[in-house]
Amino acid sequence: MRQSLSILSALLALHFGAATLLGANPPKPGSKTAVIDPALADADFAIQGEYSGSANIAGRGYERVGLQVVALGDGKFDAVRFRGGLPGGGWDQQSKVKLTGQSESGSVLLTGEDGKISLTGPVAIVQDASGREIGRLVKVERTSSTMGLPAPAGATVLFAGQATPELPGAKLTPDGLLLAGVLTKKTVGPFRLHLEFRTPYMPYARGQARGNSGVYIQQRYEVQILDSFGLEGIENECGGLYRQRRPDLNMCLPPLTWQTYDIWFTPPQFAADGKTKLANAWITVLHNGVTIHNREIIAKTGGGKQEGPDRLPINLQDHGNPVTFRNIWIVDLAQPQPSASSGSCCEPRCQRGWLRRHRRCR
Repeated sequence: MRQSLSILSALLALHFGAATLLGANPPKPGSKTAVIDPALADADFAIQGEYSGSANIAGRGYERVGLQVVALGDGKFDAVRFRGGLPGGGWDQQSKVKLTGQSESGSVLLTGEDGKISLTGPVAIVQDASGREIGRLVKVERTSSTMGLPAPAGATVLFAGQATPELPGAKLTPDGLLLAGVLTKKTVGPFRLHLEFRTPYMPYARGQARGNSGVYIQQRYEVQILDSFGLEGIENECGGLYRQRRPDLNMCLPPLTWQTYDIWFTPPQFAADGKTKLANAWITVLHNGVTIHNREIIAKTGGGKQEGPDRLPINLQDHGNPVTFRNIWIVDLAQPQPSASSGSCCEPRCQRGWLRRHRRCR
């Protein structure tokens, strides 16, 4: 195990740069510090994560409560308490309270505007402003409802644990994971895509330096990948259409947790001159099984290539962080597909209204 980790660290250091600290190295101050093995993370990693339970909040009676705790390095933490449960798991999408805290003597005390939360092991004790216990939460590990989704009939498998001609020049870890930084061999028009990704643990990094990658459709439209666990969920964070539209919900799970994107895409339509756009692109995105986009894309995102009628490949963007991928497959929706009764989307228009008409297109 130690030898394989050393080899993995060396390979990733060559791929992402010598400043990146990986594998057996615990996180240290610096934006390039990254851990890729949960077993080798620091004590803060065990505290970071999601908690769920109930509490008697502000005299409303007992109600479901969700909590996300984010490690910031050196025993410091930010957290968000959600009314109704975790995002995608009961949260009312309105009420949330921010907390901050510090690790002391084996436990963490988080303080917010209306109370405190004490973390010891996998249990979070919720207290009111006077310090009275009003509820308890337990640490949970959620898994996407589309995790491990098999490729349907008619799909092209882009990656399934070994090198493939569909991803020329791809770099793999010794344990068979795909590293960020590769273009698909085929260019794409309308499609359905499934992929699974994992961001590294980088407690000292902030913003765009923390587990950054992206799914760059036609090298024009980026669905951002980032460690945005516990953050607001804005346009340049995980699930965002980069710098253009924030996700409807921040469904980012903790770093080193496997996550899923399921994407349906229809390219824009152009007139015969190839310059006049007649209709915008359309995209539907599920992040960890929850719909975060079902809308038009009005223009290219960020530094993407200019829009046009020509088909271009998908880029799994390398942004200098060891983001890894697995189980990637794509269905070309410009080609005839199996009928919807078999569980697959049979027509490209399914993307635009699949939530209403094609619940089975998943």
